[in-house]
Amino acid sequence: MNKKVLIWSIVVALGGLLFGMDVAVISGAEQQIQQLWKLTDAVHGQVLASALYGTIIGALFGGLPAEKFGRRKVLYWIGATFLISSIGSAMAPSVVPFIIFRFLGGLGVGASSVVAPMFISEIAPAKNRGKLVATFQFNIVFGILLAYLSNYLLATMGENSWRWMLGVLAIPASLFVIFLYFIPESPRWLMVHKKDYQTARDILSISDPEGVDEAIEAIKEDISLEREKASLKVFLSKKYLSPIIMAILIAMFNQLSGINAIIYFAPRVFEMAGLGQSSAFLQSAGVGVINLIATMAGLYLIDHLGRKRLMLIGSIGYIISLGAIAAAFHYNYLGGMVVPCLVFLFIASHAIGQGSVIWVFISEIFPNEVRSYGQSIGSATHWIMAAVITGVFPIFANAPSVGPAKIFLFFMVMMVVQLCWVLFRMPETKGQSLEKIQKTVIH
Repeated sequence: MNKKVLIWSIVVALGGLLFGMDVAVISGAEQQIQQLWKLTDAVHGQVLASALYGTIIGALFGGLPAEKFGRRKVLYWIGATFLISSIGSAMAPSVVPFIIFRFLGGLGVGASSVVAPMFISEIAPAKNRGKLVATFQFNIVFGILLAYLSNYLLATMGENSWRWMLGVLAIPASLFVIFLYFIPESPRWLMVHKKDYQTARDILSISDPEGVDEAIEAIKEDISLEREKASLKVFLSKKYLSPIIMAILIAMFNQLSGINAIIYFAPRVFEMAGLGQSSAFLQSAGVGVINLIATMAGLYLIDHLGRKRLMLIGSIGYIISLGAIAAAFHYNYLGGMVVPCLVFLFIASHAIGQGSVIWVFISEIFPNEVRSYGQSIGSATHWIMAAVITGVFPIFANAPSVGPAKIFLFFMVMMVVQLCWVLFRMPETKGQSLEKIQKTVIH
C-alpha cells in the first residue's frame, strides 16, 4: 500500500480517535456528575444525550460546508470544536454550561463521522479502500480504549476526577489540528467543485495511480451530464432511494444492537452484574481492548472477505451474546465473569462486523455528486438512534417492570432482523471503484 495515502488516511482518521474518546470518556464521569448536580435518572439521561443531540446536527449539516469549502477545511473546524468542547466541559461550573459544551463536542463528532470517511473514500484506491476507510473505525475504538484507560487511571483523583477525564481530550484535539496541515484536499472534490483536474491528477497519481484515469474520465462524464449540480431536492428523489434506504438501515441497526448503551454505561452495566466499582472500571478497559483487537481483525478482513460476510459474522455473534446476556440477567446468573465475558463477545461481534463496515459502506454507495448528502443522512440516522437509546437507557435499566434482561432481549431481536436484511438485501461493494458502485446501486 502507498505509504503517503496510508499516512493521509491515518491523520484524517484521527477525527475518529476524537470521536471515540468523546463518546466513551463520559462513562467514567457520568455517575460523579449525577451525584454532584443531584440529577434524576430522566434528567441525567438527557444530560448525557446532549452530546448526541449535537452529533445529530453535526451529521445532518456537516456535509454542507464540506461541499462548499472542501473536506480539509471542515476537518480543521472539527478539530477546533473538539478542543473548545473538552476544555469547556472539564471546567463547567454547573449543568447548563456542561450541556452546552458537550453539545458542541457532539457537533464535532457528528461532522467527523460524515467528513472523515468521505475524504478517505475519495482518496483511496479501490483495492484498499475498505481497510483505509476502516482506519476511521480503528481510531474510534482506539479512542474508546484510551478513554477507558485514562478513566481508570484518573478515577482515584477525588471528587474532581471527572474533570480530568473530560479535559484530557484537548491533547489529541490539538495534535489533530496540527497534523491536518500536511494533508491535501480531496481530489474528487477538486474535480467536481473546482474543475481543478491537474491538482486532482497530481494527488491521485500518488494515492491511486492505477485508478487515476478512470476516476477523472468518470467524473468528467458526470459533469458533462450536470450531475455535480445535484441539489438536496434531487438527492431525495426516487433516483437515489435505494442507497438512502441502505444507509438508513445499516445506521439504525448499528445502534439497535445496543452498542452505545454498553459504551456509555459500561461501568454501570458491570455494577448491575455485581462487580465492585474498581472492578467495573477495569472491565470497561477490557471492553476497549477487545474492541481494538477485533477491529484490527475486521480492518484486515474487510477487503478480503468483503463487507457482507463481516456483517453476517457480526450479526450471528450479536444474537448469541445478547441472548445470553439477557438470560444471565433474567435468571440472575451473574457470578464471577459471566456477564463481562458475554459483553466482550458482544463487543468483538460489533467490532468485526458493524463497527468495521458501517462507515465504509455508507461512504461507498453514493455517487460523487451527492456523497456528502448520503453520508450526512446515514450518520444522522446513526446519531438520532444513539441519542434515543442513551437518553432512555438509565430509565429502563432502573425500571422494575423492564430492567436489563428485557433491554438486552430487545437488542437481540433487532439483530435477528439485521441478519435477515444482510442475507437478502445488502449488496457487496469490495474491490470496486466508487464510480462502478454508483452504476450498480443506482438503478
